[in-house]
Amino acid sequence: MLDHEFSTTLLTWFDHHGRKHLPWQQQATPYRVWVSEIMLQQTQVNTVIPYYQRFMQRFPTVAALAEADDDTVLHHWAGLGYYARARNLHKTAQLVLQQYAGKFPETIELLIALPGIGRSTAGAIIALGTHQRGVILDGNVKRVLSRVFCVEGWPDQPKVQEKLWHYADSLTPVERCADYTQAIMDLGATLCSRSKPACPLCPLSVLCQANQSNRTAEFPHKKPTKVLPIKSTFMLIFHNQIEQQVLLEKRPPQGIWGSLWSFPETADISSFDPALHSQLMLDNNSTRQWPSVRHTFSHFHLDITPVLIPLSKGHISIMENERWHWYDLRQPAELGLAAPIKKLLSKLAAL
Repeated sequence: MLDHEFSTTLLTWFDHHGRKHLPWQQQATPYRVWVSEIMLQQTQVNTVIPYYQRFMQRFPTVAALAEADDDTVLHHWAGLGYYARARNLHKTAQLVLQQYAGKFPETIELLIALPGIGRSTAGAIIALGTHQRGVILDGNVKRVLSRVFCVEGWPDQPKVQEKLWHYADSLTPVERCADYTQAIMDLGATLCSRSKPACPLCPLSVLCQANQSNRTAEFPHKKPTKVLPIKSTFMLIFHNQIEQQVLLEKRPPQGIWGSLWSFPETADISSFDPALHSQLMLDNNSTRQWPSVRHTFSHFHLDITPVLIPLSKGHISIMENERWHWYDLRQPAELGLAAPIKKLLSKLAAL
C-alpha cells in the first residue's frame, strides 16, 4: 500500500513542481539520456547544462561520438573532471556502434556490460530513454529513501546500498515510470536537499520517518571522514616566446588526467631530464617559479608549482609526435586539458 501512496503522491507533486525543461528531457533518447547521466555523476545540474549543450552540438549521435578522436572528446569534456567518465563514454559509443548498430541495448544486463554504465545509470537509460520500467539509485534517490525509511549507515556501504535498492525497486511503478524517475531525482535535488531540506513543502513529509521523528539532519549518514594526503609536483612551462608556443606532454591512459595533455612534471626540479634540457637549450637564469596552487581530487590534494622556462631560441628541435605537442597560444588546438592546465595556459596567454 505504501508503494502506491508513495509513487502517487510523488507524481502529483511532479505534475505541478517537477523539472520538465532540462536539455536532456527534450527529444529524449537513450543516447541523450546516457550522456546526461554520465555527466551528472559527481556534478551539479547547473554545471552540466552548458557542457551538455556543447557536447550534444558537437556529437549529436552515438555515431558522431564513436567516430571522433580521443582528443576531441576530451576537449569537449575538459572542466567536468573525473576524466575516466569521458574515456568510458567514448569506448561505449564505439561498442554500441560496432556491436549494436548504433542502438543502445534495452536490457539492464547488456547495458551494465558496457564501460562506465552501472546499475543506476542503466535504469535511467531504460526509464527516461525508452519509457520502460527501470529502477535508479543515484545520490538524490539515496538521500530521499534514507530519510523516508530512516536507513542507518553510509549509503555506499554494500549492505546499506542493498537495502536502498530494495526500497527503490519496490516503490518504482510500471505506469509513468519515466515521470516517477525524474520526480524522485527532482525531489532530492530541490526540496530534500543535503542541507536545510524544505520538509514543510515536501509531498512525502507525512510518510517520511526522519521528518516525523525530527531526525532529518541525521540522514543519510555521512561517509567516515579521513584526512586527505598532500602530494606536490612541479609543472614545467617551456615557453617559446617567439612562436608563442608551450610544450605539452600527453599523460598515460591510466591514472589522474588519463590521456589528457599537461605540462611536463617532475617531483624534483633539479633532476629534470638532462637530454630534454639540452635539446631545448634552456637558460636557467631566466627560469621563474609562479605561486603554488592546490587542486583537490577525491582521494588527495595536489600542490602544483608552475615553473616558467623561457626558451633561448625560436627554433625547437623536439618534433611533434604522439607524446609531445607544441601548443599555440594564439590558435589553440582542440585538446583535452585538465582545469588547472587550462587556467595556466590562460594566464600565460595574458602575459
